[in-house]
Amino acid sequence: MGSTSAFNRRDLVKRAAALGIIAVPAMGTLSACATGGGGGNDDNGAKNKGATSAKNPLGVKKGVALEAFIFKGGLGDQYAKDAEADYDKTYGVTVKHTGTQQVGPKLQPRFAGGNPPDIIDNSGADHLDMNKLSAQGQLQDLAALLDAPSLDDPKKKIRDTLYPSTLEKGKHKDVFDVFYYAFTVYGTWYSHKLLKDKGWEYPTSLDDMVKLCGEIKKAGVAPWTYPGKYPYYVHFNMFAQIAKIGGLDKWIAIDNLEPKAWTSNDAVKQVVEHYAELAAKGYFLQGSQGLTHIQSQTAWTRGKAVFLPNGSWVENEAAPTTPKDFDMAVGPLFNGGSGDKMPHGTLRAEPSEPFIVAKDGKNPVGGMELLRILLSKKHAQNFATKVRSLTTVQGATEGMQLSPGLSSAAEAVKAGGQNLLMIQLQEWYPKLTDEKLGGLTSQLLTGDMKAAEWIKKAQQYADETAKDDSVTKFHRET
Repeated sequence: MGSTSAFNRRDLVKRAAALGIIAVPAMGTLSACATGGGGGNDDNGAKNKGATSAKNPLGVKKGVALEAFIFKGGLGDQYAKDAEADYDKTYGVTVKHTGTQQVGPKLQPRFAGGNPPDIIDNSGADHLDMNKLSAQGQLQDLAALLDAPSLDDPKKKIRDTLYPSTLEKGKHKDVFDVFYYAFTVYGTWYSHKLLKDKGWEYPTSLDDMVKLCGEIKKAGVAPWTYPGKYPYYVHFNMFAQIAKIGGLDKWIAIDNLEPKAWTSNDAVKQVVEHYAELAAKGYFLQGSQGLTHIQSQTAWTRGKAVFLPNGSWVENEAAPTTPKDFDMAVGPLFNGGSGDKMPHGTLRAEPSEPFIVAKDGKNPVGGMELLRILLSKKHAQNFATKVRSLTTVQGATEGMQLSPGLSSAAEAVKAGGQNLLMIQLQEWYPKLTDEKLGGLTSQLLTGDMKAAEWIKKAQQYADETAKDDSVTKFHRET
């Protein structure tokens, strides 16, 4: 696949794998991880811990080797190398760095053998199964990192510098053992220049969107395009739109696979019918159902369509075809009506790009310290500059000169305030959302399925997933 960026690196390529487009090694091989141990050490299992001090709160031993495995996808790995260079200067050791797109195949045998690397950016189609690793006690509890002082303000703990959803998403039950570093903004992307030149306003409601689409079509441009090869991209918007209108509690019922969660939610009906209407009126670029993510983005940057459902990695990924004056922007979710449970400005924005520290690594304390360095303002800004993405460090990019798309994303997050949605269904149950529901959405957007049938089958597939004992289940609190 083409490069991807901030979307959790289990994301795009994993979605393709779920749809049978990319072959992934059998996950059954991960059971071998159970032989890797998960030894009991003091301080939440952290080995090689030295004396702590104000400047070294985690107790990193100088001169002890540190090994990092970093997924090298659309984000590249230079941002990690830059942080490693600062680690080298402080602790007198050159970090052994591996940039790869085959995290799982390369590391499964090492976890099984009890000699994993210390810190891993666990992304891509061939990622490690973090749920199993956590259940087997293979992941370092990162509570000590959360409670360590920030490099920027020693009076402030790391946990207090982060978007709160980072703390929720990184937990397995009550243990925080996954650190999501990037912060992705999902939504409706567009060219601010195009809208301004045409005298069009970004819609505030679903009804306004339908009206504007009529104007756009009359002007000879397609209102929307999407990657029909991966229709779950549409879910980035669709699912969050349901939560915005119906309320987070009702969406959490969907995340939790509760009975009738889809069929009893009026917001589901409203939103799915909206997409059916867009399809019926021909508001999608002809041929979108056959496009890849790159092809749909290229059609969009070349002005063949006005709106695109996507995540904030799109600016980096679409850079080769984006005109200099495109002025990329993202808008908030649309209002459904006076009964909406969440206000205008509500946005889907959540942590992505999972880092883990191996409990049985030679230097897990060093792995946590490298994360602490990455979470400094210096390196959060470096990340924003290099890959045009936010991190989970709140406000780190304030005062920076940002690229248009990233600037728009940062402004949308600020405007969203406390109304930032996190959708877990796609992360927890990709086969359900991307393969099964994705198939339904594909038919919906080509006009081959009615909204009522989409909802009925979505509930059926969710119920089947809930009853499938082979699928690990998760639970969110309301």
